[in-house]
Amino acid sequence: MKTLRLIVTLVVVTAIIAGRARVLIAAEKPNIVLLFIDDWAWNGSPVAMDDSLPNSRMPVLQMPNVERLAREGMKFTNAYASPQCSPSRVCVQTGQSSPRSGFTVFMNDRGQDYFDEKGYPEFPVVPCVSDMTIDTDAVTIPEALRPLGYASAHIGKWHMRGNPGDEGYVSHDGDTSNTPGNTLPAGANQRLPDDLTDPKLMFSVTEKAIDFMNAQVKASRPFYLQISHYAMHEGRECLPATREKYAQHPLVQAYYRKIGKTAETVKRKEDPAIWLGMGDDLDGRIGAVLDCINELGIKDSTYVVLVSDNGYRHKELQLTEGFTQPHHAAKWWVWQGGIRVPMIVRGPGIKAGSVFNANVVNYDFLPTFVDWAGGDPTALKNIDGVSLASYMAGELPSDTFLNRNLYFHYPHYRSGMPHSAVVSGTRKLLHFYERPDLPMLFDLNQDMGEFHNIAPDHLEEHRRLYDSMMRYFDDVAARIPKLNPNYDAAVYRSSKEYENRVQWGPFAGSRPPAEDEK
Repeated sequence: MKTLRLIVTLVVVTAIIAGRARVLIAAEKPNIVLLFIDDWAWNGSPVAMDDSLPNSRMPVLQMPNVERLAREGMKFTNAYASPQCSPSRVCVQTGQSSPRSGFTVFMNDRGQDYFDEKGYPEFPVVPCVSDMTIDTDAVTIPEALRPLGYASAHIGKWHMRGNPGDEGYVSHDGDTSNTPGNTLPAGANQRLPDDLTDPKLMFSVTEKAIDFMNAQVKASRPFYLQISHYAMHEGRECLPATREKYAQHPLVQAYYRKIGKTAETVKRKEDPAIWLGMGDDLDGRIGAVLDCINELGIKDSTYVVLVSDNGYRHKELQLTEGFTQPHHAAKWWVWQGGIRVPMIVRGPGIKAGSVFNANVVNYDFLPTFVDWAGGDPTALKNIDGVSLASYMAGELPSDTFLNRNLYFHYPHYRSGMPHSAVVSGTRKLLHFYERPDLPMLFDLNQDMGEFHNIAPDHLEEHRRLYDSMMRYFDDVAARIPKLNPNYDAAVYRSSKEYENRVQWGPFAGSRPPAEDEK
């Protein structure tokens, strides 16, 4: 009996010690929540990404929880991503730039390994194919955090092919694309159905995320949670009541009159009230996550990162008279409109209401998360990102960091054309493979809209950045397009996206402003 009592006592004591150890580990290691928003422009929220620029925010849209994050955390004025969602997601997971990972667009390679010889046989250059999955030897966020005691979940849009479970996620929605988030049939022209309760799956995605947080806190485990929303991707949806709220807004009513429509006759895809409602509903789901973090008592030990997957061009900005687009081009392009994104971070040691003005990029997330988790980010191999943890804690960036090269690579046609860019400090070089003879360089400090090509006056600087970019591409074995000996100018001019390529293609001197930039 004494022996049995001793065994029971030892089991209980061991359990208590183990429980306390789990609590201690959880207390020492912060949780990380990444709110990853789809197709959301740098100026797509009511938070001004640059306090000196009125058009760096969306004034009609109400997002009090995003504003709350900005008040309580750090705003990044110069955050960058890939020009399309899938490569951006790979950058986040792997800490690698798109040229290094080889995942530069979501496409079918049609059995080809390097050049896309089948897709655009008579265009000026032969574009490249893209990798179609995450490389097996790449270390992903959950794989890097698991040895540090973390459980990881990915809820919502994956869009990288493959199984998230194979990348280390213990909870996930599978190999999801845009399709699940479009809960209404394509071509629906009129009002939203009155019974729509889960637009863009915002509510169910948030419920799964909250369930995961509750389970990890109950188990005293630190966690990484990526909530990859289907909003704000087209196929716009929102709760009917939220849409009604914005349909009554005076500026939206004025827009209806301008186009000769009413709230009852406007097409769903053209209705600013639905896009605004989608943002409003999304903000409510962000607020539900923040409220859950508070209720679980983990606010002081949880980092919350809010960011978009790529740049975009929201016409809703022009509901406000006098507002013009701040950036050139949009998604699918490596102009600022395609790669500059909103980013806000709140968490332990981050000063409330602070602003970080240096360049950061989404492949910085992996080393930053490892750093927060107590690991060594410098031990990560074959990555391009660096940890931002010390800068978020108040350290001033060095000149090396301020002037590091950020690389963007889109060797494809589709709606755009093959081109690449390097951002270095306030300078930006663009290279269009159709016009290798036309050097392009911009001063982003003076010319955020990329109106004035200053390369002719800075040829030595252009050459230095161009050579650095091409050396880097060679080092990481990036795929590079080639001139097409079978180019047919007539075929190219008759292609669907030709006018857009002319408008957003390379230029010498200064370009005229687009209609929404005047």
